[in-house]
Amino acid sequence: MHDPQPQTVASLTDAVLTGAHGPHPRDLTVTSAFWLYHTTRLAGGEVTYHNHYLVLRVGDSFGACSFEAGELGPEFCESASGHGLDTLLRHESTPVRVAALDAYLSRVRPHREAGEAEQVTLPLGTPEVRARARDAAIAELLDIAPGTKVALIGVVNPLVAAIRDRGGVCLPCDLNLRTTQWGDPVTDDMTEVLEEADAVVATGMTLSNGTFDLILQHCRGKGVPLVVYAQSASAVARAFLGTGVTALNAEPFPFSQFSADPTPMYRYRAAGEAGTGGGRA
Repeated sequence: MHDPQPQTVASLTDAVLTGAHGPHPRDLTVTSAFWLYHTTRLAGGEVTYHNHYLVLRVGDSFGACSFEAGELGPEFCESASGHGLDTLLRHESTPVRVAALDAYLSRVRPHREAGEAEQVTLPLGTPEVRARARDAAIAELLDIAPGTKVALIGVVNPLVAAIRDRGGVCLPCDLNLRTTQWGDPVTDDMTEVLEEADAVVATGMTLSNGTFDLILQHCRGKGVPLVVYAQSASAVARAFLGTGVTALNAEPFPFSQFSADPTPMYRYRAAGEAGTGGGRA
């Protein structure tokens, strides 16, 4: 039996640990653990993106969580394989707990088998071609009116452009970037952009740094649409569709930047949501 309306990531984890979402996590074992450090600088750009990931494989599915530099060392992987997910769901490290939760939810209901998901195939191509296609697919989940203020929490430049192409006013927020590609200032104060926003687009990284619950609470309380684009913990974000998350672009591992070949993403909309609405008066 599923937890009908999880309110926080912790409450969702507690429900999984009781077996409310399927088999007990002690009966699912990690077969592979990956610690990944990846950098990208798109052609013509001046920003190098630094990405760290923990990826856990359970059977035919993967769970993933990004994290900040120094938060988790590669030595974690030395003994991670062979653990039951119940152990890792109680781990002291947030990225480990989130990756384990994502692995569990991805295993019991893979995106590829979710009937409500719309599969979108990223084209064969260079990182630039695939990034533009990905960010356009995310922006299409925003049914915004011209002038709508969109808080972008977790900045990637092609998504800034995609929001603007649809008439939105982008309010960028990121812990690591100080300006966009076009010189726009990027704040590191999430509350600043949330207070102004008519709609919010947030990365799955918010699930690993502890800000997701705060964003979720704000959007619920204010009735503000929330779109999540997630490589990290995409199955975790899916659990909050209709309880704060309006739409989700889920990109399970292996991620688009690790391939030049066509790869799938999965778009979800909360029941009854044709789009995320326009601006507020």
